[in-house]
Amino acid sequence: MEELGKISVWSVDVAGLHLVFNLTTIYMTLSVMGILILFAFLATRNKGIVPNTFQVIAEIFVDAFWKLTRDALDEDMAKTYFPMICAMFMFLLLCNWIGILPFMDEPTKDLNTTLGLGIMGFFIAHYAGIRTKGFKGYVKEYFQPIFFMMPLNVIGEIAKVVSISFRLYGNIMGGSIIILVVSYLVYGLIIPPFLYAFFGLFVGTVQAFVFTMLTLVYISVQVK
Repeated sequence: MEELGKISVWSVDVAGLHLVFNLTTIYMTLSVMGILILFAFLATRNKGIVPNTFQVIAEIFVDAFWKLTRDALDEDMAKTYFPMICAMFMFLLLCNWIGILPFMDEPTKDLNTTLGLGIMGFFIAHYAGIRTKGFKGYVKEYFQPIFFMMPLNVIGEIAKVVSISFRLYGNIMGGSIIILVVSYLVYGLIIPPFLYAFFGLFVGTVQAFVFTMLTLVYISVQVK
């Protein structure tokens, strides 16, 4: 079980604060970003009526998430938030899948990654709400249906960040623990490859989609 604790860290003192950076998560995140940038380059390099393989894959993602975003928001707002929603899903999908490769770890196995994305979605959703309803209209929502419900409504909004972040983190970390335990029990013979396929590909895909759709729903709720 010691593999779960084997991470590379970098410590630095800044203005009296002792900061610790998880280099494993940073390296894996940069790797995912590099792969996505390379994919975008290959998909758009020779665009044509007869698309290449990378363009076909990119168009599938774009078309699917454009329709989902347009259905959740109106078409004008979809043009604003669709790029983020599509990019978020592709980023999370690759983050969850990359752990099936030897010597690679999922960035989403680190709570800092999932919590950071959850906080980002929280601020984007509430910014969209303020921009759409105005500051007074936005604040008024917290006093509905009765004015003394305001504290509960605030707690409910904060709980959304905790829920969405810990759900993704818990599923990816839980899958890693199960694979590790079973690998020790059967010495990595038969079952672990199937577990990697299930937790890495299937569960990873589902959780990336759930996280992305919840973020989209939070934005939709704030603007309507």
